[in-house]
Amino acid sequence: MRLKKRKVLVTGASRGIGRAITEMLLQEGASVIGIARSFEQWGELPKRLLPLQLDLARLDELPEQIRQIAAQHPDIDGTVFNAGEGRFGSLEEFSPMQIRHLIALNLTSQILLARELLPNMRRQRRGDLIFIGSEAALHGSRKGALYCATKFALRGFAQSLREECSGSGIRSTIINPGMVRTGFFDKLSFEPGEAEENGILPQDIADAVLGVLSARPGTCFDEINLSPLKKVVIFKQPAQ
Repeated sequence: MRLKKRKVLVTGASRGIGRAITEMLLQEGASVIGIARSFEQWGELPKRLLPLQLDLARLDELPEQIRQIAAQHPDIDGTVFNAGEGRFGSLEEFSPMQIRHLIALNLTSQILLARELLPNMRRQRRGDLIFIGSEAALHGSRKGALYCATKFALRGFAQSLREECSGSGIRSTIINPGMVRTGFFDKLSFEPGEAEENGILPQDIADAVLGVLSARPGTCFDEINLSPLKKVVIFKQPAQ
C-alpha cells in the first residue's frame, strides 16, 4: 500500500494502459479519479475509483470541466496523462477535421489539463505529472507524421514542465512505450509480432508509473523509454 495517501487523476482510464495504471494505483492504496468517455467495460466499479465521463477532445468545454474537478479535489497530487489515439497514414489522407481532432486529443487537451491542475499542486508544494508518450516521440516514421508530431510536442511539453515546476516540488516525467498489446491496434493495419518479446503489456507501463510515484522525494525520472526486446511488426491482411 505504498500510495495510500495519494490521490491521482488518470485520463483514458477505462481500458488498455489507462485501466492497468488505474488498477495498479487502487491496489497500492491510492484514490483515483478516472476520466474516460465511458466506463461500461469496467462493470462493477471498485472502491476508491471516482469515474468521470468526459470527452477530452471537446476543447471548448474542457477548461471549465477541469476547473470544477480541481475545485472539488484540491488534494490531487498526481496526474497520469494517458488518453490518446493512434491514426496513421500519409498526411494528405487526413482531412482538416481529423488533423484538428488528433491534435486536440493527443496534445492540446493534455496542456489544458495540466494548466488547470498545476495551481493546486504548487500550493501543496508537491505532485507528479506523468505523461504517457510513445516511441513515436523519439523518431519520425513513414505514415506517422501526424501522430509523431503530437507525441514529439508532448515530449517537449513534459521536458519544459520538468524545468518549470521543479522549484515547486512538482516532478514531470514522460514514459515512451513501444508497441503495447492493447486494443490500440484493433483499427490499425499493423500490430506487434506474436512472440512474447515482440510486444510489451499494459502492466509494464503501470509498473513504470508505480516506480515514478514511489521514487524518493527530491529525485525525478525525467524520461523512461520502454520497448519490446525484439521489435517485430505484422501487417494485417485487408478484409475481403
